Amino acid sequence: MKTFLAKKETVQPKWYLIDAEGEVLGRLAVKAANIIRGRHKASYTPTIDTGDFVVVINAEKIVLTGKKEDQNEYMFFSGFVGGESYRKLSAQRVRHPEFIIEHAVKGMLPKNRIAAKMLTKLRVFAGPAHSHEMNNPVKVSV
Repeated sequence: MKTFLAKKETVQPKWYLIDAEGEVLGRLAVKAANIIRGRHKASYTPTIDTGDFVVVINAEKIVLTGKKEDQNEYMFFSGFVGGESYRKLSAQRVRHPEFIIEHAVKGMLPKNRIAAKMLTKLRVFAGPAHSHEMNNPVKVSV
């Protein structure tokens, strides 16, 4: 029996919807990363992008366990000398709540060129409304 390897041309991506309200950040990020990579499919091939699209809504209502809300910091660098700046997760939730989920999912994808293309399949929205109703995303529980 031959080993089946998926081809880029034969992949038919689907759309999935994840509601982040009341969900733990890490568990949601693992679920989203696995769908984006295509690990939930029988035709999963690590070297080919066989994944599906993921739409995450209610990003501002994500839950963190322990003291992560006050202790976690995100570092940004302008590229200039002394251009480092840090922002706490609680401040980031107010300013740009989508970034929290995008950053967590990005960390769970492989560190290569395919991951950059996979990350474009993640769409995160702060509130309950999203602009992908026409794709009929299937609701997934975390």
